[in-house]
Amino acid sequence: MSNELIINSTQDGERIALLQDKRLIEYHFDRNDTNYSVGDIFLGTVKKVMPGLNAAFIDIGYQKDAFLHYGDLGENFPSLNKWVKGVHSQKIAVGPLKTFQFDGQLDKVGKIADTLKKSQQLLVQIIKEPISTKGPRLSTDISMAGRYLVLVPFSNTISVSKKIVSRTERERLKRLIASIKPDNFGVIIRTVAEGREVAELDKDMQSMVDNWNQLFQTLRKAKPNDKVLGELGRSSSMLRDMLNESFDSIIVDSPPMYEEMRSYLQKIAPDKVGLLKLHSGKVKVFEHHGIEKQLKSLFGKTVTVPGGGYLVIEHTEALHVVDVNSGNKSNQEGDQEATALMVNMLAAKEIARQLRLRDMGGIIVVDFIDMKSAESRKKVEDVVKDVMKHDKARFTVLPITKFGLLQITRQRVRPAESIVTGEVCPTCGGTGKISASILVTDEIDNSIEDLLVTQNQSGVTLNVHPFLHAYYTKGLVSRQMKWYLKYYKWVKVMKDTSLGITEYRIEDEYGEEIELHSAAAAMSRLQDREVEIID
Repeated sequence: MSNELIINSTQDGERIALLQDKRLIEYHFDRNDTNYSVGDIFLGTVKKVMPGLNAAFIDIGYQKDAFLHYGDLGENFPSLNKWVKGVHSQKIAVGPLKTFQFDGQLDKVGKIADTLKKSQQLLVQIIKEPISTKGPRLSTDISMAGRYLVLVPFSNTISVSKKIVSRTERERLKRLIASIKPDNFGVIIRTVAEGREVAELDKDMQSMVDNWNQLFQTLRKAKPNDKVLGELGRSSSMLRDMLNESFDSIIVDSPPMYEEMRSYLQKIAPDKVGLLKLHSGKVKVFEHHGIEKQLKSLFGKTVTVPGGGYLVIEHTEALHVVDVNSGNKSNQEGDQEATALMVNMLAAKEIARQLRLRDMGGIIVVDFIDMKSAESRKKVEDVVKDVMKHDKARFTVLPITKFGLLQITRQRVRPAESIVTGEVCPTCGGTGKISASILVTDEIDNSIEDLLVTQNQSGVTLNVHPFLHAYYTKGLVSRQMKWYLKYYKWVKVMKDTSLGITEYRIEDEYGEEIELHSAAAAMSRLQDREVEIID
């Protein structure tokens, strides 16, 4: 099984795709304008205490106040609060907690009004990104994730992942961590630490201790609502969490991103640096690997199931609903139960993939085709669990009811990914009024002339639909070559299947999109002249 991580850098952020045997199984869009990600640590201010909810609303600079429940304060909150006050008042001058005196533990059944006061400042960490109309969800149980370990300040507990089942290995890891961990820090040992040597674990530990010292230095000068420590970007955090799998390659198309990831790999896994590659082909990286086409086919309301059948996926405020349909498979089996089982098992695999791909969280209800046999229902349920065992998010799968309904709950920490796959009619733009589509070539020609002659641009790239790409590049003396012979400047023409037949985009030599106000005016003048001729 091959795993490939492909990252496409755009003006709005990084598009991240994880391929397994060339099939897309995870997709993320790490936007540049997103300043509130899971794991980020802020110096927040208590805006309002709500005794009825046993929670408080915290101002961290987001447009909506963040939510902090009493249960998310953590048992070590009194010690954290004492430390934050000491650092802010300059009474605590060093980052390590070796000499720090703990301040007791928080009552598990206490009241938020007895713990927090309005305008109080406290250190908070985002555990759920803003979703829909809700602000971020916070915790004061601060933790720092590394590749093999999670560092928990104001604690001395060493915990081991439940997925490490060997008792001997669990004891070995506990002994190793006890010998290298700093005082007054707890550690959670992640599943991927199984079988690792002390040198690798110690390197990971030191990296997290450095992050804690960075947090300390930033906190000393921090103002209310400041970000004190940022989590890694989505691409780097995926590398950190998934690099232990058998990656074949990591491909990026941006030299700055290449250098950033190379530096990160040198730090956490020097032996994996050779997997990182910079895409430099003429075709865009997502086009080259067939990802654009997969995105269009996998994110629609209707999704085809390999081997027959299809899914209808609906998203509501409360839950996600998936309906399984047999399609043309309904008449290929003689037995109705056998048909239902076959379609449902194929659909179960695709549904598990869709949950991970779209990052769907909360409650998911799947309406499978009715099956009379309890044994058949159990087989379908087992398929869902088997495919989902590779999912990083926590989930629960309940048994299928006699009505064919399967309920799944899946951890939701960020909004579900959504890609608009429907396209506005390229001819009328959704207005119902048609203009001749042949005019698009005149518009492009005018835009190119305006850029190359009037604005003296060079290194121009024209992105068009594949049909237009063929129109400009094919032939003994192509229109692209005619431009060169006319303007003595080469215009690169690139395919982009995300564009409609009458859409195009022009970029400068740095990959920045060029605004075409003057080109639009030129097109307007052309249409005016045509009207005059008709008159």
